[in-house]
Amino acid sequence: MAAQKGKDLLLKIHDGTAYRTVAGLRATRISFNAETVDVTNVGSTDRWRELLAGAGVRSAAVNGSGVFLDDATDARMRELFFNGEIADCEVIVPDFGRISGPFQITALEYSGQHDGEAVYEVALASAGALTFAGI
Repeated sequence: MAAQKGKDLLLKIHDGTAYRTVAGLRATRISFNAETVDVTNVGSTDRWRELLAGAGVRSAAVNGSGVFLDDATDARMRELFFNGEIADCEVIVPDFGRISGPFQITALEYSGQHDGEAVYEVALASAGALTFAGI
């Protein structure tokens, strides 16, 4: 994958009719995690740890920060957070793929300087099976 502009990584949330970009993201990150299931026992070769393939819990986390572009985006994020709803989301990584599936907003923070715009930070956690489609 060649070098990319950071702004090209997009976070979109489905609003019931279509995926809508969470406006004004200045920094975005997605991470994938997989817990392991240790099956090491007294018969393990030279006491090396053994893991059970295909077991364990997989998860993904999305973090972003920036400026809300409009009131609708801000309202949708607040609605999802305060209602504890799970929303269908999509993360687009250019020249790599689209990751989509259910996510829940786990943190929503607002801040600002007296001489600047209000900014936010949002964190999402996967809440079910995700799909990947290569670009």
